Amino acid sequence: MKKENKKEYKNDTGEENREEETEITSGQQKQIIDSGSVTTKNNGHTIHCLTIIGQIEGHYILPSQNKTTKYEHVIPQIVAVEEDPQIDGLLVLLNTVGGDVEAGLALAELVAGMKKPTVSLVLGGGHSIGVPLAVAAKRSFIAESASMTIHPVRMNGLVLGIPQTLEYFQRMQDRITNFVTANSNITKERFTSLAMNTQELVMDVGTVLDGPDAVEEGLIDSLGSLSDAMDCLTKMIDRDKKKTKAAQNRKKEK
Repeated sequence: MKKENKKEYKNDTGEENREEETEITSGQQKQIIDSGSVTTKNNGHTIHCLTIIGQIEGHYILPSQNKTTKYEHVIPQIVAVEEDPQIDGLLVLLNTVGGDVEAGLALAELVAGMKKPTVSLVLGGGHSIGVPLAVAAKRSFIAESASMTIHPVRMNGLVLGIPQTLEYFQRMQDRITNFVTANSNITKERFTSLAMNTQELVMDVGTVLDGPDAVEEGLIDSLGSLSDAMDCLTKMIDRDKKKTKAAQNRKKEK
């Protein structure tokens, strides 16, 4: 297919440009197939789009029928985006039911620690450990039709019913609460109240927030769509470039 495209373009004017566009497109397609991500250009800015979908897989491999995001695949991508001088910013798209707590927190910490501009957009759902991932970006958006579930840490399988186990769960919950409240505008007391709500979920403890509610609670910065998130990211990149250029000019003057 790639050779046929090149032959077709040889008959057109602007041969080199058309062939280059074909190579970039095929490279993007391979990137999407291999890693579920893509690096693209927008108004002169190079943006890496990272998707967090399905269930976040941690130290244990989930069944093959599960749609998963493997954290060991995502970590190198985030590092590469931060270190690649050709990439200007990161867009994180989320539609996740949650998953492994430690894996999710690890990814969230990496995103929060980036110097480059970062924007997240919750589409469909950003549930459970997806909440810290959504707020980890410097600016967060949520679609009006999306939702987020806040609940306390729980574990499947056999658990020892001793005080040390309860203390371990509480410490893990504190890690999540502290991260979320440090990276959003919701208070620790309000987040804990939503997580421990017993009146909303029939078979569980917690609260489901739709898009407008998530913004009203201060969990997410703004309601928005893909275009809103992209516009915000490009503006952040422009500001970042201006600051860098101004700093370079000051060094030259000295």
